[in-house]
Amino acid sequence: MKTWRDVLALADGHLAKNGVPDPRVAAELLAARLLKTGRGFLSSRLDEPAEERLLEAMRRGTARLVRGEPVQYVLGEWDFRSLTLACDKRALIPRPETEELVTRVLAFLKARFPFASADAAPTVVDVGTGTGCIILSLAREFKGPAKFIGIDVSPAAVSLARENAERCGLSDRVEFVVADGLDDFDEPELFDVIVSNPPYVTTAECAALDPRIREHEPMNALDGGAEGLDFYARFTFDAVHLLKPGGGLFYEIGDAQGEAVRALMFEAGFDDVRIERDFAGRDRYARGVAGEAL
Repeated sequence: MKTWRDVLALADGHLAKNGVPDPRVAAELLAARLLKTGRGFLSSRLDEPAEERLLEAMRRGTARLVRGEPVQYVLGEWDFRSLTLACDKRALIPRPETEELVTRVLAFLKARFPFASADAAPTVVDVGTGTGCIILSLAREFKGPAKFIGIDVSPAAVSLARENAERCGLSDRVEFVVADGLDDFDEPELFDVIVSNPPYVTTAECAALDPRIREHEPMNALDGGAEGLDFYARFTFDAVHLLKPGGGLFYEIGDAQGEAVRALMFEAGFDDVRIERDFAGRDRYARGVAGEAL
């Protein structure tokens, strides 16, 4: 009977031969999922015999990877900050850069609401919520009373986000709504924070994406139009009216879009507009603060 050491060697070689990126990592992630252990603990299990049922599941998983499916979808889940989220083709795969967007929103919330109470609780809305990774992380990590809302135009994505809320024990803390952005909200000064990781890849860039992304992840969560700015141009002017004075708008942006998004936010009337960089030194985050109403 093959050991898991044998299985990993075979899977690594097969995935590498078929051009799967980081084949050893992918093989270890599959094995760790099947063994219900963390990848870091896999070394202690390598000399165990691989049961036939798990070996067959490993074969199915590697076959899906060879066909081009992202490893996150094959695993069916992915870690994001402190959460392990269900992950499938209904929504974009959460990226590490978005974890830092959450950090920035949390810092803003904690500074603005250091003593949040039932009478002074922030309302936070995440537009284009996808898996729910942003709003669920905020709900988990902001400890005070607050209202959290996740919005997505895709009913399938909202279904996945609700599943993740249940999975993470946050169903009573986060509300999810099917809506086309902020169009369903017409009263001014509703929110303390609006956050979004919108589609910002240009249409031309979408056509040239790796097939593992282009053929499997939802294109409506990626394609931001000819210049990648369609979402920002549409929603920034809505956001400034829907935020309370002093409320914050937070975006993830493409690395070539900083100046264009900055200009849009200034034109909409935001104060203290900042374009900030990710860990790779690329423009990745935009922030603006709503001023007092005229």
